[in-house]
Amino acid sequence: MDYEFQRFWLPRSSSRTTVRRLLTDAAEYGGWELDRLRLLPDGRRRVILRRRIIRAVRTW
Repeated sequence: MDYEFQRFWLPRSSSRTTVRRLLTDAAEYGGWELDRLRLLPDGRRRVILRRRIIRAVRTW
C-alpha cells in the first residue's frame, strides 16, 4: 500500500478547537487521516497527514 503524505506546522497560538476543526475537515473532505501529531515543548504542533494512493489497474 502506498501513501501520500502532507506535513505542516501549526503555531503555538492555535487553540485545540481550531486544530480539531482543521483535522476533521481534512479527514472528511480530503480523505486524509492523521498519521502523527507531535506537540513540541514550545507549543507548536507538527502534523503529518496521510491518504492512500489508489492506482488504476487495467482490466483488459
